[in-house]
Amino acid sequence: GTATARALAEGRPDPLLVTGQTAQTGTDGKTVFVFPGQGAQWAGMGAQLRNTSPVFAARLNECAEALDPYTDWSLIDVITGAPDAPSLERVDVVQPATFAIVISLAALWQSVGIHPDAVIGHSQGEIAAACVAG
Repeated sequence: GTATARALAEGRPDPLLVTGQTAQTGTDGKTVFVFPGQGAQWAGMGAQLRNTSPVFAARLNECAEALDPYTDWSLIDVITGAPDAPSLERVDVVQPATFAIVISLAALWQSVGIHPDAVIGHSQGEIAAACVAG
């Protein structure tokens, strides 16, 4: 959970945290982006990145514009937790919101030089993988 992620970020041990190093084989590994399906979401996901990463914000705004004609809610309102925004408990909200977050993350990763050799996903993560693959 959040406490375990915080422990990892702070370099502290946690009973649910396993860390280690891969053996040095002398060969470069491959990079794979794995995109989740429904269930990976949480309230406020992406809100801080939207405020701190222009690349993430730009792709998220593109998603918001693309979704707008097909929804009766605002992606940006959902991500920022605006008072009248619908809940991520709604399937018609969580699936496009998760898609938008993960492809915005992929744009951020690619902007700093992390390019996938392969992409995979589950559920709407499959659609995100297809989108990122071009």
